[in-house]
Amino acid sequence: MRRILRIAAEEMRLMSRTRTAWLGLIALVLLSSIAAATSLAHVAGERAARMEHQTAADQAFEAQPDRHPHRAVHYGTYVQRPVSPLAAFEPGVDPFTGTTLFLEGHRQNSATFGAMRESSGLIRFGQLTPAFVLQTLAPLLLIFLGFSTVARDRETGVFRQLGLHGARAAEVLAGKALALGTVGLIALAPALVSLATAAATTPAEMASAALIGGAYAVYLAIWVLVVVAVSSLARSSRGALLGLVAVWAVAVVLVPRGAAAIAAQAEPAPTRVEMDLLLAQDARRIGDSHNPDDPFFAAFRVRTLRAYGVERVEDLPVNFRGLVAAEGEALTARLFADYARRTADRQRAQSAWLQAGAMLSPALAVRQASMAGAATDLENHIRFLEQAEAYRFDLVQRLNRLHAQGVRAEDDAARSRDLDAERRTRVSADTWATLPDFQFRSATPGQRVSGMLPGLAILAGWLLAAIGLFVFAGRQLRQVAG
Repeated sequence: MRRILRIAAEEMRLMSRTRTAWLGLIALVLLSSIAAATSLAHVAGERAARMEHQTAADQAFEAQPDRHPHRAVHYGTYVQRPVSPLAAFEPGVDPFTGTTLFLEGHRQNSATFGAMRESSGLIRFGQLTPAFVLQTLAPLLLIFLGFSTVARDRETGVFRQLGLHGARAAEVLAGKALALGTVGLIALAPALVSLATAAATTPAEMASAALIGGAYAVYLAIWVLVVVAVSSLARSSRGALLGLVAVWAVAVVLVPRGAAAIAAQAEPAPTRVEMDLLLAQDARRIGDSHNPDDPFFAAFRVRTLRAYGVERVEDLPVNFRGLVAAEGEALTARLFADYARRTADRQRAQSAWLQAGAMLSPALAVRQASMAGAATDLENHIRFLEQAEAYRFDLVQRLNRLHAQGVRAEDDAARSRDLDAERRTRVSADTWATLPDFQFRSATPGQRVSGMLPGLAILAGWLLAAIGLFVFAGRQLRQVAG
């Protein structure tokens, strides 16, 4: 072990004497620090803005004057998806999926105002986060610092001298890997600080943050082992550099982009316009609650009269129009749920292609794990949509019950021609404040760990493969030395 530490110390001394190494390391640490600071500031501002918008939407809904309950159904309200505390480290899919939903009766809207969807391509390219730095740039630094770490010693004869002093090939490789791993830890430090800072605001996030930090430590360890192994196996320093840059380009750039393109082709999703047209067609088939002569709701009238044991709608103890509105909302809500389920299944199928791509790219594996741990993955977005739809349905049905039980049928029928009747159909403005506000429940720590497992398992497989390559390189190096 002492010899390994000496070799590592000597390698660190050589790196410290290289201006390129210093410049690269300083640049990456500065870049990571800037990314951490800007991401933390951005998320803090975004969180405050969303809370402000949500408060304004709630106040606007509660500030409605006395009005008919069905008017409130169409007035609607907005809900905002809260920002995950760890989004400062790993924003995941949040910038692309939208953060705001407008909730109204008879309609299910899509999320809007996603940062990336609303911005130019230049801004998309320019997004800088600690996760991006670690996934993309840190491996490149390790390559440029370590591509010649063994190949250089072989070319200059230093390796034979180490052998004459009793150093085994495995000890040489271990010392080189330890030195390069130390550089990796230095590069990792600013990102880990930002991760800990983000998690400190919510103690429940600490376990997820620790797992994410461990995943990135494993990710960089994979690159350290691969860089040292390739440097040992390559015939020259130049060959090692070219080979490692090619590996980086494939694993970090080509495979993630290619997997996304394949997913989009293999599981094509309809546009929002196409989805709206299909929904409208199906909604017409199930009936129109605003049409008293609609066949479905004519049958519903017969069933309702039979259930209450009366002959005429006028004899019902409740307002039939409110019952029709509630039944119509229940029908359309089931239709919306079916379409939302199919859309989510399609998105999950696309995500499965990316998970398959992680078999060819550790960058994809660590990204999937960190998104799940940070609650910025696809599943958390789907969770928001499902909870928002459940809240929308409950809110609309509460208003429909007010319509059925709090508005007299005679006044409801006469309100378009009788001002006094119209006034009597209005519900007190105090009612709006009694309706519940939207409360989003994010993934629990257990659900996050469960979501991280596939990515962590693939990452563990990559680590075993890297260790295998490292051991193979040590044996090959021993044969060369012998």
